[in-house]
Amino acid sequence: MAYPLDFSREIDHGIQALLTHAGGFFDGLAAVIDGFAGGLETVINWLNPWGLVVLTVALGLWRIGKGFAIFALLAMLYIIYSGYSDHAAVTLALTLSSTFFSLLLGIPLGIWSARRAAVGSVVRTLLDFMQTMPAFVYLIPATILFGLGRPPGIFATVLFSMPPVVRLTDLGIRQVNAARLEAGLAFGCTPRQLLWKVQLPAAQPAIMAGVNQTIMMAMSMVIIASMVGAGGLGNDILSSIQQLDIGPGLQSGIVVVLMAILLDRLSASLARRQH
Repeated sequence: MAYPLDFSREIDHGIQALLTHAGGFFDGLAAVIDGFAGGLETVINWLNPWGLVVLTVALGLWRIGKGFAIFALLAMLYIIYSGYSDHAAVTLALTLSSTFFSLLLGIPLGIWSARRAAVGSVVRTLLDFMQTMPAFVYLIPATILFGLGRPPGIFATVLFSMPPVVRLTDLGIRQVNAARLEAGLAFGCTPRQLLWKVQLPAAQPAIMAGVNQTIMMAMSMVIIASMVGAGGLGNDILSSIQQLDIGPGLQSGIVVVLMAILLDRLSASLARRQH
């Protein structure tokens, strides 16, 4: 008689062992994550909605142009007068916090992957696994390890949003022109100097494209993370789904779309050199 392959019990035992032997580490990590996200949220609230309007419009005008600056102004006014500015600030803080931790881990991992073929093979396989795993699944171990609130939401978001910046950092460094590398070596560059003065500057467009994609994926996952108490606009959308209330759900969804467009265009503009 054939039996189904079931290793869920072993996974449960592994998670329990982590909690037993490394509970203090996860408590400390949760405190760091929560402190960083809380501090960023405080800064955003200190700017208040009108300060964010000025900052967003000024960045749009500087990096993109007048047309986008006008769009940014209208989008920010909609967010304020729709009554979702407070929740939008929480979502922005969660998105930027998750992006920061994703880049903090992802860019060095991408560099390591590009410079070590064996590491690259393992990392790319792991990234395939991470990108095909359903987003909701990340919330389960995150909640068990960190409880409810911002830390599990940010932890799950980092796991979900980190692959693009790892892949594109790896790709950008590996595709640096061989002539540039030979010129750097001919001038006596050490491996560290070759990385910082030749490879990373040449790979900057690819890395910034990875940053852009990471921001977008972080924002999409932050909305889902409301299911574990992360807060923000995700709470409004989740509440609308539970109550089948179309109006508020659509209105808060439009706020998410506008925020995503603003973050996408502004972060993408950083990859372009200003003339």
